[in-house]
Amino acid sequence: MKIKFLVLVIVAMLVSITANAVSEKELSAIKERIKPVGSVCLEGDSTCGTAVAVSSGPRSGEDVYNAACMACHTTGAGGAPKIGEAPAWTDRIAKGNDVLYSSGINGIAGTGMIAKGGCMNCSDDEIKAAVDFIVESSQ
Repeated sequence: MKIKFLVLVIVAMLVSITANAVSEKELSAIKERIKPVGSVCLEGDSTCGTAVAVSSGPRSGEDVYNAACMACHTTGAGGAPKIGEAPAWTDRIAKGNDVLYSSGINGIAGTGMIAKGGCMNCSDDEIKAAVDFIVESSQ
């Protein structure tokens, strides 16, 4: 009886081991299915092994306008003066470019104009270019 029990235990262990065995090919396929789909690399990080995309240069004023300013300055949302409507811009333009640039970069307290129009990845020069674009389009 003890021998039959011992044989039964050994057979059960072999079946269990065989059932859980994964071939190298299957293991490779599993690793492929669960591998990360990407990685995050910071500019200057040489451990990533791949090239990191870098900006090709400053965006044009029109590009910045279309990406950040258009939502309010095309619709007049929050009381924003609409692009192309000269009367809405006359007094603002008369204050000079430095005031307009400051408003674009820093926003205007108490109004809907937020700093950089919400384009936090825009440089100050790109915001200035967007202001120039709006002014040129509104005179």
